[in-house]
Amino acid sequence: MYETLKLEVDARGVATLTLNRVEKHNAMSAQMLAELTAAANRLATDDAVRVVILTGAGKTFCAGGDLAWMQDQMAADAATRFVEARKLAEMLQALNTLPKPLIGALQGNAFGGGVGMASVCDIAIGVESLKMGLTETRLGIIPATIGPYVISRMGEARARRVFMSGRIFGAQEACDLGLLARVVPADRLADAVEAEVVPYLSCAPGAVAAAKQLTRDLGTPINDAVIDHTIRALVDRWETQEANDGIQAFFDKRKPAWMTQD
Repeated sequence: MYETLKLEVDARGVATLTLNRVEKHNAMSAQMLAELTAAANRLATDDAVRVVILTGAGKTFCAGGDLAWMQDQMAADAATRFVEARKLAEMLQALNTLPKPLIGALQGNAFGGGVGMASVCDIAIGVESLKMGLTETRLGIIPATIGPYVISRMGEARARRVFMSGRIFGAQEACDLGLLARVVPADRLADAVEAEVVPYLSCAPGAVAAAKQLTRDLGTPINDAVIDHTIRALVDRWETQEANDGIQAFFDKRKPAWMTQD
């Protein structure tokens, strides 16, 4: 059914959704965005599913947006850019509003959009060796569509520490920032995730869904107006010379014009 994902549901109703572009470090392509949205919508309406685990295959959880996809946006017209940016935003919101507990099992690094994916989880647990970073500004773009979820998770003050600098940080700092709830050795990740899953199996699924909805109602609003704002911000940034130079520099294996050190 899916080419970029794996979806498995066990007898208890625990679904495991695995990003599966190992050769691309699970970077999000247009196809993966569409499949993630479809999978989220399917899981949302499947009464047999009680809990969803989001993880990645291979050594990387998610390297962010696929650079070939971003390069396509640089060559596209404004209308196409809006459509593609909305696909990314809709995928994130589909996972964010999933009426089931969503547990992130970060078995490896998460950069850019991968940090956004961790931020839409109700709880994210990571391995000790992982690295994270909001690396968009290194390419001349901004963490726009993921921004509401990242800032909701970290809070503005903590987000300012890493949101603009593109700095890479480790698992413990990610925990301190609020992106991860727990950090565990790699061989304990499955046990730590299972410990989060089990309590939900004793809860009323409808009550869990209603409680999750209430947390969103009482928390930072992420509504259509906010999402539209992030889409416009991303599309506007794609149109800049910095974005053109930054993304092209990556493919040319050279430094962009603004980089003064590695």
